[in-house]
Amino acid sequence: MRAAILRGRRQLAIELVAEAPLQPGEVRVRIETALTCGTDLKVWKRGYHARMLRPPCAFGHEFAGVISEATPEAAGWRPGDRVVAANSAPCGACDACRRGQENLCDDLLFLNGAYAESLVIPARMVGCNLLRLHPDTPFRDAALTEPLACVVLGLDDLRPSGGERLLVLGAGPIGLMAAVLARHAGAEVTLAGRGAARLSAARRMGFHRVVDVGAVDDVEWTIKSELGDSGFDAVFEAVGSPSTWGACVRLVRPGGRVNWFGGCPADSTIPLDTGLVHYGALHLMASFHHTPRTVRRALQWIEDGAIRADDFVNSTVPLSALPEAFDAMAAGNAAIKTAVEVRA
Repeated sequence: MRAAILRGRRQLAIELVAEAPLQPGEVRVRIETALTCGTDLKVWKRGYHARMLRPPCAFGHEFAGVISEATPEAAGWRPGDRVVAANSAPCGACDACRRGQENLCDDLLFLNGAYAESLVIPARMVGCNLLRLHPDTPFRDAALTEPLACVVLGLDDLRPSGGERLLVLGAGPIGLMAAVLARHAGAEVTLAGRGAARLSAARRMGFHRVVDVGAVDDVEWTIKSELGDSGFDAVFEAVGSPSTWGACVRLVRPGGRVNWFGGCPADSTIPLDTGLVHYGALHLMASFHHTPRTVRRALQWIEDGAIRADDFVNSTVPLSALPEAFDAMAAGNAAIKTAVEVRA
């Protein structure tokens, strides 16, 4: 089969590889839709991910498809089942798992290889993070389950509620998803970001308080200039930049909440005004990854129609053109998310 192999920093190749034989409890999924992800772009630029993969290795982690082969030990699953899987599976036995924080599992098993014609789902993942799709759920919609599950966890931590003023910093897929779910919670959402295509998508999705920060480095000044100086009840940071992390504590009201959701480059630091944090009684938090519980809730949001691929996927490429697509993404193309046609 053909698969995308990450071979190093900005080195992605489409190669012919043998399909791995199945081990007990495993299933093989024929990929119907794979989606690009900002995390994959970061990994491609860096050439590795310390926890998830080291080259040369299969690449990609957002997908949905159909089971083409199942072992007898994979109870309840059979060829023809339409499925989506998360990109990890917790052990279920460590302290973090017993606390219900499976995202912090001591032995989190990661899965990559979605940019391929098929993918083997490990037995542990079959047992906890392989989900069956409704017959009419589009594969493109279902492939959004994994990133949405991370957003669900982030909003669980932030707890936006009816009538609260929520600022979402970042108009990429994560920021847009967070804005949609926060609106469902009754929050008054302001979305700040850059990129004409992404901001236009936000407006098409019904968001009227949209701030274009353009190329300005001072995001705080831009937002306050356009909206006034009153602080937000909560801020969801979906950029992953030290400068926007720092701006969050100056954009939230006293007693407000900040979720630093976006992961910054390795070894990043930010200065914090301890007086502002202490006397403002700010609640500062960060969220990472997802849990089996939020994976299931994410798929429910999708199958209920709240999150649709049409709002987030605005580009399609064949697998053969994926290396060039990553080059274009790095150069700042207008794609929000790109669907990869793995058999084209």
